[in-house]
Amino acid sequence: MENQETNGVVPLSYQTEKPISLSLEPENSDEINDSPIEQVRLTVPITDDPSLPCLTFRTWLLGIVSCALLAFLNQFFGYRQNALYISSVSAQIVVLPIGMLMAAKLPNKMIRIPATKWSFSMNPGPFNLKEHVLITIFANSGSNSVYAVNIITIVKAFYHRGIHLMAALLLTQTTQMLGYGWAGLFRKFLVDSPYMWWPNNLVQVSLFRALHDVEKRPKGGLTRLQFFLMVLASSFAYYIVPNYLFPSITALSFVCWIWKDSVTAQQIGSGLGGLGVGSFALDWSTVAGFLGSPLATPGFAIANIMVGFCLVLYVLIPIAYWTNSYEAKKFPIFSPHVFDSNGQEYNVSAILNETTFEFNEQGYDGYSKINLSIFFSYAYGLSFATLAATLSHVALFHGRSIWQQTKATFQDKFGDVHTRLMKKNYEPVPQWWFYTLLMVVLALAMLTCEGFGGQLQLPYWGVLLAMGLALLFTLPIGVITATTNQQPGLNVITELIIGYMYPGKPLANVAFKTYGYISMTQAIMFLNDFKLGHYMKIPPKSMFVVQLVGTLVASSVYFSTAWWLLTSVENICQPSKLPEGSPWTCPGDDVFYSASIIWGVAGPLRMFGRLGLYSKMNYFFLIGLLAPLPVWILSRKFPEHKFISLIHMPIILGGAGAMPPARAVNYICWGCVGLFFNFYVYRRYRGWWARHNYILSAGLDAGVAFMAILCYFTLQVRDINGMRWWGLDLDDHCPLASCPTAPGIEVEGCPVF
Repeated sequence: MENQETNGVVPLSYQTEKPISLSLEPENSDEINDSPIEQVRLTVPITDDPSLPCLTFRTWLLGIVSCALLAFLNQFFGYRQNALYISSVSAQIVVLPIGMLMAAKLPNKMIRIPATKWSFSMNPGPFNLKEHVLITIFANSGSNSVYAVNIITIVKAFYHRGIHLMAALLLTQTTQMLGYGWAGLFRKFLVDSPYMWWPNNLVQVSLFRALHDVEKRPKGGLTRLQFFLMVLASSFAYYIVPNYLFPSITALSFVCWIWKDSVTAQQIGSGLGGLGVGSFALDWSTVAGFLGSPLATPGFAIANIMVGFCLVLYVLIPIAYWTNSYEAKKFPIFSPHVFDSNGQEYNVSAILNETTFEFNEQGYDGYSKINLSIFFSYAYGLSFATLAATLSHVALFHGRSIWQQTKATFQDKFGDVHTRLMKKNYEPVPQWWFYTLLMVVLALAMLTCEGFGGQLQLPYWGVLLAMGLALLFTLPIGVITATTNQQPGLNVITELIIGYMYPGKPLANVAFKTYGYISMTQAIMFLNDFKLGHYMKIPPKSMFVVQLVGTLVASSVYFSTAWWLLTSVENICQPSKLPEGSPWTCPGDDVFYSASIIWGVAGPLRMFGRLGLYSKMNYFFLIGLLAPLPVWILSRKFPEHKFISLIHMPIILGGAGAMPPARAVNYICWGCVGLFFNFYVYRRYRGWWARHNYILSAGLDAGVAFMAILCYFTLQVRDINGMRWWGLDLDDHCPLASCPTAPGIEVEGCPVF
C-alpha cells in the first residue's frame, strides 16, 4: 500500500526477553525508583548529572551532518527500485567513535563569536551520553521521510505539471512543522506522565547504555567498532555487484526461466510481478528495502507479519484471481496501476480536465470505471481491516490499562523519579514557544494552499479541517502509541473525508491527507523524542532546539534532493523510458500516484461507494473490528498458553501492507533473514546476537549506502550503466507475469487467450 509514516516498531511484548537491567540504582542515590511501569524500572537509570554539557560544538556538527546525510540518503534511495531505508541507529553507532576521536584530538581553547558575548569550546571535555542522545535526535529527524515530497514527485514526474518552487518548499516545511503545536498542547499528558511510557524508547535507552559501557576487546575477537568496520567494508565491496555489474540478482525467479512461455507459471514464480514462489535475491537492499532491516525486528513480530503475508499472497489472492473475482483475469495479478474495463492502463487524461486539473465527469462517463488489479483491490480492503483491527485490539487487550493510566494522567499523578529529576534540574520549555510556532506555521500553511495561484487546490477551510482532525486524534492515538507501541494511521480516514467533501481534485486530496495525517504523525514523533529526552535527562529546551533545527534541516534536504533528482534524471519514475539497468523507477511514488487517482480524481464514491466497483471492500472494516475478538477470548480462557497473546491480528491483517510498492521477493528474503537471526541465532548464540546483531544491521546499511552513492556520482550520473548483458536488467525476467488471462484481452507483449 501507499507510504505510511509509522514509528517502524512493534509492541515490546514481542521481545522474548525483558529489557536488561544495568544496575540502575547506585548506593549513593537519594532517589527511589518509583516508576509505576516495571519495564521502565528495569531499564531507565534514576541518576542524572546536570553539569554535563549538551549543546556542544560536537553536538551541532555531528548532529547536523548526520541529519543532512540521512535525509539525503533516504530520499536518494526512495526513488530507486529497492527503496532502502537507513535508520537513525546507523548514525547512533557511527557517531560514537567520531565523537570520542574529536574529544581526544580537538583543542579545548575557548572561541569567541565576533560582535557577541558568546563563546564556545570545540572540546568541552569527554564525549558524553547527553551529546550522543541529542545527535541521535538530529539523526532521527533526518531518517523520517517527508511525506509531502510524494506530492511534488507525482505533480512533476507523473502528472507532468509544474509547481512553484516556493510553494513546494513551504509545503514540505509546513507539513513537518505543524506537529509541534499538538506536541506542545499534549506534552503534559504524553511526556510528563509516568503512565505514558513509550515502550520503543526502552530499546534506545538500552542501546545507549550498552554503547557507553567501557569495552575491552575479547581475546581472539573484535570490538563492536572493529566488527562494524569489517561489515561496512564487506557490504561496500559486494554491493557493486547488484548495484552495477549484475542488477538482476536483486530478484532471481527460477520458475520463469524454466517455463518461459507460460503466463500462469510466471504469475506464480515472479518475485516482482507475481506470487514469488521460489524467488530470492542476493542483495541486502532487496532484503531491507521497504520493510526495514529484519535484524532489528523481534522474531515474533516477523512471524506474525509472515503469517499474514502468506495467508494473503498464497491463499486469498490465488482464490480471488482464479475464481475471477472483480474480473481479475482482465488485469495483472499484481500491479499498483489503474486499468480500464478492457484491461489497458487507465488513460487518466481522459477524465482529468487539463486546464483546471479537475475531474471531468463527462469524460469519465464516456470512458470507463477505474479497475484495480486483484492484489491492489484487496490491499485496500485489508488496510481498512487493519485500521479497525488496531482499534479493537487495543481496546480488548490494553483498554483497561490505558483507561487506568489515562485516568491517573489526568489526575496529575506525575510524581515518579524521572519527572522529579527533570523538574528539579531543568527549566521546562515555555508553552508560548509552541503556540508561537503553531501560529507562524498555520499562517504559512494558509499561504501555501491559497497562494501561488491555488496550485495545491486546497482552500483555507481544508487546512483548518485537516488541523482539526489532527488535533482531535493526537491525544487518543498518542495514548495508544505511548502505552502499546501501536500507531493507527489517519491516511485512509483523511482520504475518505476529503474525497467525499471535495471530490475531483487530486492535489487537494493528497494535500489534505498530508496536513491531517502527517501533522499528527509528526506530533507523535516529537512527543516520542521528548520522552526519550525525559528518560535520558536531557534539558527540555535543548531537546526543543535540536528537534526544531533537525526538522528544518531534514525537510530542506529531502526537498532539495528530490527537486535535484526530478530535474536532473531524465525520465525519472517512468520505467518504460529509462535506460537499461537504471534504478530510478520510483515504486513508492507510483503507488502514491495511483492513490491520488483513486481517492482524488475519481473519489471514494466512484471507487468504494455506491457508484464504484469495490463497495464490498467496506465489509473489511467489520472483519477487522471482529478479528481480534477470538484471540482475546482464547487468551482469557487459556492464560497458561502464552503464545496466544503473541497472535496479533492487526499485524497479521496488515502483514502484506507494504505491497505495493514492496514485492513478494522483498518479503520472502526479509522473512528468511529475520527468522534466521531472531529465532535460530538468538536462541542458539544469544551472546553473539546481543553483541553484534544491531551493529551487523547498521554496517550492512551503511556499506550499501556508500557504494550506491559512489557508483552514482562516478559512473551512473555520466550514463555509464555497466556492461550490456542479460544480467544488467533490473528485472527478474518474467515478462509474462503481468499479462492478463481473460479471453480476448489484448496487451502488448502478451499472448491472447
